[in-house]
Amino acid sequence: MKEQIKQMIEAADTIIIHRHERPDPDALGSQFGLQLTLQHQFPSKTVLTVGEMATSLSFMGELDQVDDELYKEALVVILDTANQARIDGKVAMTGKDVIKIDHHPDEDPYAPVQLVDTTMSSTSELLVHLLNEWGYEIPTSAAIQFYAGIVGDTGRFQFRGTTKRTFEVAAQLIDAGIDTDWLYRNMYETELAALHLQGYVLQHIQLTDQGVGYVVLTQDTLKQFGATVEQASLLVNSFAGLKGMKCWALFLETDTEVRVRIRSKGPVINEVAKEFNGGGHPMASGATIGQLSEVERVIRRLDEVAANFQF
Repeated sequence: MKEQIKQMIEAADTIIIHRHERPDPDALGSQFGLQLTLQHQFPSKTVLTVGEMATSLSFMGELDQVDDELYKEALVVILDTANQARIDGKVAMTGKDVIKIDHHPDEDPYAPVQLVDTTMSSTSELLVHLLNEWGYEIPTSAAIQFYAGIVGDTGRFQFRGTTKRTFEVAAQLIDAGIDTDWLYRNMYETELAALHLQGYVLQHIQLTDQGVGYVVLTQDTLKQFGATVEQASLLVNSFAGLKGMKCWALFLETDTEVRVRIRSKGPVINEVAKEFNGGGHPMASGATIGQLSEVERVIRRLDEVAANFQF
C-alpha cells in the first residue's frame, strides 16, 4: 500500500490535501507538512491545501482556494480524518483518485486507497515515517509543521500514545533546525478572555461518584467571557489532573448543537462518542448532541464505562 501511494503521488500533476473539519494541530500540521515536503521534492507539481482555518492556529499557514473543477484530474489526499462525514470539504471525494492516511481506528474506509496505522501518536508522525521510507527530504518548513502536529496530539509528549518512535521522529525534526521556542509561544499563548474562562471552568467542574468529570459551557457563559467556542474547546485538558477522575467531558453550546470533547485516563470512551454522532481515539474523542438536556445521557453512559475501570 505504501508503494502504491508513492506511485500515485509521483504520477499526479495536481495534489489537493484535505483533513477534518474544525482542525487541530495534527490536522493542520500533517496537511501543511505534506504539502511543503511534496513541493520541495517535486517543484513542478501543484500541491494545494484546503479547508477552514482555526483562528487560534492561523500562525501555522495559509490555506488555498481551489475551484471544484480542478478535482476532476487531481489526486486527493485526506489526512487525519476517520469518518467521511468529518472531511472539511465534501468535494474531496470527487477527486480523480482519493487516498486516506490516518491514525484513527478505521471504522469508515471511505477511500479506495488507504493507509491507517493506529499505533502512531499522530498523522504527522505517520507521515514522517512514510516520507523517510520513500527517501523524501523533509525541509525545515515542513518539519516544524509535523512537530506541531505531534506536540498537539501527544499533549506535549504526555499522552500514552507517545512511544520511542515518537521521540525519534521528534529528534529528527528538531535536527532539521526548527524553532521550537517560536512554535510553543504561538501554540500556547492565551488570550485574556480565555484565561478568565479557564478560571470559570476550574470553578465549575462536577465529578460523579464513578469518576466522570464534566463542565458545561453555555452560549451565555461564552458571551460573558467574550470567548469563542474554539477558544473554549482548548480547555478540555485544563482539569485533566483532577484526583479521582477517570474520564471527563467538556460540553460547548453553539447556535445549532452542543459539541462534546471527551478525554480519558483509562476507560475506553470512543464507543460512547460513537453513540452520540462522534468518534475518535479510545482515550480522546468528540461527539455532538442536539441540546443541553442531553448532557445527562452522555454522563450516564460515561459513568457506565468508568464503573468497570479500576486504576
